[in-house]
Order: sequence, then C-alpha cells, then structure tokens
Amino acid sequence: MNVDRARGLRLGMTDAEQAIWYRLRNRQLDGCKFRRQHEVDRYVVDFVCTERMLVVELDGSQHFDQQDYDEARTRYLEAKGYRVLRFWNNDVLTNIESVLEAVVEALASPGPSPQSSPRRGEGAGAQRVPPE
Repeated sequence: MNVDRARGLRLGMTDAEQAIWYRLRNRQLDGCKFRRQHEVDRYVVDFVCTERMLVVELDGSQHFDQQDYDEARTRYLEAKGYRVLRFWNNDVLTNIESVLEAVVEALASPGPSPQSSPRRGEGAGAQRVPPE
C-alpha cells in the first residue's frame, strides 16, 4: 500500500473508528501502542498492537456481504500469530466501555487467538464480542 492510500484511509475514518482511536492512541490502553489503518502483509487492519500481536477490527453493515473474505483474512492473520477481535460499529458507538474492556482483556492474555464466537450460525472466525 502506498503512503497516500494509507493517509486517505486514516482521514476517512468512520465515527466508530474515530471513537475507539481516541481511546487507543498514545498508549492509553494498558500502555500499549496501537497503529491505525496499518498494513499487515497484504491486508490493512483497522487497529493493531504489534507488540502484543493483537488486531482490532470494526465491522459495519457491509461486512454482512463479505463474511467469507473476512474469515479468510482472519485465518491468514491468525496464521501469522495475530489475535483478532471484531466489533460491530454500533457496539463501539453505544457501548465503548465494554469494547475497551474486551480489548484490555485480550492484551492481558498472551497466547493464541481467543476462541471465536459463532457468526450468525457459523463456527470459526475472529472473536466478535457481543454487546452487554
């Protein structure tokens, strides 16, 4: 990815991405450095903490139509050693404290990717933390 494209993605962040970035930036969460719209091999992830190998993805309604792509992408990232958490944009906007608690919990737990929650009747994939 070139620098101009990365800059464009950062400038065009959704409301949910802006809300969570405000809380992830400057090592505010467990002292961990997060990057936004960061390239991990052939994929650009929403947020990543490379020191803890944790990817945080925010999904909007367009992800209903690309579940196969998202699952393949998650498997690839997990094979590279990353843990992947997925949250719905709406959960970030309406319940950000619970989202951040889940991220802190994942940062504190070393090891492989957490066991995933099924996605609308499906088995494997990234953990999508349900709203409380």
